[in-house]
Amino acid sequence: MSGVNKWQYDFIQTVLHLFMSIKGRINFLQLSRYSDFGEQHFRNQFEKEFDFLNFNIELSLEHASEDSILAFDPSYVSKSGKRTPGVGYFWSGCAGRSKWGLEVGGIGVIDLSNHTSLHLEAIQTPSSFDSKSLLDHYAEVLISRSEKLFRISKYIAVDAYFSKEPFVGKMTQEGFHTISRLRDDANLRYLFKGEQSEGRGRPKQYDGKVDYKNLNQQHAMLIEKTDNSETYQMIVNSVALKREINLVIVRTKKRKYWSHKLYFSTDLNLPAMDVLRYYRGRFQIEFTYRDGKQHTAMDNCQARSENKIHFHINTSLTAVNIAKVSHWLNTNKSERTAFSMSDIKTLHHNQLLMDRFLIVFGINPNTKKNKEKVRQLNNFGLIAA
Repeated sequence: MSGVNKWQYDFIQTVLHLFMSIKGRINFLQLSRYSDFGEQHFRNQFEKEFDFLNFNIELSLEHASEDSILAFDPSYVSKSGKRTPGVGYFWSGCAGRSKWGLEVGGIGVIDLSNHTSLHLEAIQTPSSFDSKSLLDHYAEVLISRSEKLFRISKYIAVDAYFSKEPFVGKMTQEGFHTISRLRDDANLRYLFKGEQSEGRGRPKQYDGKVDYKNLNQQHAMLIEKTDNSETYQMIVNSVALKREINLVIVRTKKRKYWSHKLYFSTDLNLPAMDVLRYYRGRFQIEFTYRDGKQHTAMDNCQARSENKIHFHINTSLTAVNIAKVSHWLNTNKSERTAFSMSDIKTLHHNQLLMDRFLIVFGINPNTKKNKEKVRQLNNFGLIAA
């Protein structure tokens, strides 16, 4: 990467290793205890800018498969106090209610072949807006980074909250294809395909409203059918989104009753099974946030500077990337076990302590006698050792 000097190069290596090694809370004082840098050095470096988006894009292009799409999802970050920039009430999906704290909009790569996700960048959400909505803000975050994001994909998967015109319209205009889910009672209309009547008047555009209990077989194409499920695809007009969409209806039978879910893409030529695969793969980004909060101190930042918070949260999620690439993606697909951030954290914590012991006691770990003992100690406490 260009624009990274020697000091920052060494610091990024050190801080990523520490985030993968330190157990418990991670703050500036804790980082100084486990390294040769002082607490003030960490405070100064966290205030400086680092291009996490470019770093993680290069990482993804090198290690993720070509069968990848983008995903965007906001995540609540706990934060006490009232003087931190951006602090306010934000929705917490885990708690099922709004809570006091921070929110970041996370951009990620969904690797569909490897069934995992890699973090790209997390951008803090302001607590209030003057003349725009929250959806406008989310769209602007992605559009301002579109040139770099297009290196990964033009498809972006988002949850049902984003299936509204202010977001979908802006993303489509910029060149993104949105994959999401609609309300079960969405107002959709069939497109008229018959011959137009002669005479005055506007040509007929629509052929009636979509009745999900009684689909019009002239418009709905059956893609897949089993005893308990049916999958249909059609091009329809969405009244709420003000555009034609590629709709996929999945009807499922449970206890003799049929229910349905509506998935869509703004790419009218995308196959139905790809629409479902892209949307269902979106949930992998949630596991990245889970690992960041449980293992790499995503919500442990005690700083009140916006730059420091940005650096801390992105370092936390980037550390999950490094762990995934180093210990899981580089393993043959047939030999992989489930990805365990807990095991990787234990391994790096053991190695950090072992390196300190070897230096202090002046022991050579590379002798034939010591190699096996060092390996056993490094793997101490691993679930799958």
